[in-house]
Amino acid sequence: MLSAAALPARGRQAGSAPNILLCISDDQSWLHTGAGGDPVVKTPAFDRVAGEGVLFSHAFCDAPTCGPSRSALVTGQPIWRLEEAGNIHSTLPAKFSTYTEMLGQVGYAIGHTLKGWGPGRLEPGGRTRNPAGNRFGSFEEFLDSRDEGQPFCFWLGSYDPHRPYTAGSGQESGKDPAEVDVPPHLPHHPIVRDDILDYYVEVERFDGRVRAALERLEQAGELENTLVVVTSDHGMPFPRAKASLYDYGSRVPLAVRWGDRVPGGRVAHDFVSLSDLAPTFLEAAGLEPAAEMTASSLLPLLESSASGRVEAARDAAYIAMERHDGCRRGGKGYPCRAIRTDNHLYIRNFEPTRWPSGSPDAKDCARGIPYGEIDSSPTKTLMMESRGESGIDHLAELSFGTRPEHELYDLASDPGQLNNLAGQPSAQQLVGQLRDRLMDHLAETGDPRALGLPAPWDYYPYYGRRVNEDWEVDAPPA
Repeated sequence: MLSAAALPARGRQAGSAPNILLCISDDQSWLHTGAGGDPVVKTPAFDRVAGEGVLFSHAFCDAPTCGPSRSALVTGQPIWRLEEAGNIHSTLPAKFSTYTEMLGQVGYAIGHTLKGWGPGRLEPGGRTRNPAGNRFGSFEEFLDSRDEGQPFCFWLGSYDPHRPYTAGSGQESGKDPAEVDVPPHLPHHPIVRDDILDYYVEVERFDGRVRAALERLEQAGELENTLVVVTSDHGMPFPRAKASLYDYGSRVPLAVRWGDRVPGGRVAHDFVSLSDLAPTFLEAAGLEPAAEMTASSLLPLLESSASGRVEAARDAAYIAMERHDGCRRGGKGYPCRAIRTDNHLYIRNFEPTRWPSGSPDAKDCARGIPYGEIDSSPTKTLMMESRGESGIDHLAELSFGTRPEHELYDLASDPGQLNNLAGQPSAQQLVGQLRDRLMDHLAETGDPRALGLPAPWDYYPYYGRRVNEDWEVDAPPA
């Protein structure tokens, strides 16, 4: 293994290569931090990183599902370029370079704790180690395992705030359900408010682990030479959020701190994606990103002293979904792509006759639950059992019902993305413009669905847990 002295000089600060600490929660939407404006949840660690660094107001995952999002993050590529890794409960083929492997090759200590890349299986892709690095019991254990003076790249993972939750934990912590800011796509109901409070408890538990890591680095005198990133893999595990391309599924919290290298106290409105982190980490260490990494480094934004929109070209995010949790007969997914701009969200659903949240028949789902793309929860149960009731029926239909091929939302008048304008005659020009921009981007970056090529995601193996023993993935067509 190369020593830290062998690292390129451009990646050093004060004579040593920078450390990298990625803190990533599991299922947290962008609003649910103190710095993000939530009135109830307490996230002092995230708020500190945002206040002493940069808060990104328009950060998006590449896919609102765990495995694909994490695959995009570690490879610096969108999921449509990653073959099997475009599905959850799949694999990440070894031919795709990762920033962790590249940093390890030049002498970095690499490791992770709790949830790294996944869920999925490594062996079918030709890997023997989690793409996040070797697993350690704690951040402290990892730090103690390093050679003296060795720079590190650590993935501080978590299973929070992934479900299940401890029912009533939110109120038991002293939080007031009346103060919850219920998202527009969910019913204003006591069950929903309590469910959100329980979610907040787990957000805060993750934040506590981030705080402990910052304090450990500060005590060791290493914080100022550490590039710290705090984010989430995708949005909250509620209906019309996780596993959807709407903001509550795809928009994530993101704050970055790096001592004097990053002027603090700024909010950047540039559209950025989690896949941008791979080239960012490599360039911070003085390395060139792999040629196949299509994402763009955030270093120019981070090192700028400006707030607001720093790079004019960063005016849109592109988001994708293929198969999430095996909840349609034959292993079929719900392929869709989206472009999100300042003013609009446009979604292209390639198979609009399929159930976007999974089949209502539990027999069609590997997990054995209806609408299985949505995690089981008190909120989901309420909405399923109360269809037909005023105040719930329309929202339930938006969460569980089928969707047209095209969706268009005006974010100024409809920030909750509830009113699809795509079918209105007055919107056809705009639909065409956004559709063309989306499809051009997909074609330029090699998406088979935009190039008229076979799209094999419906037929890749599924390595997740199966409750229904007779559930199988269809064989690809001859």
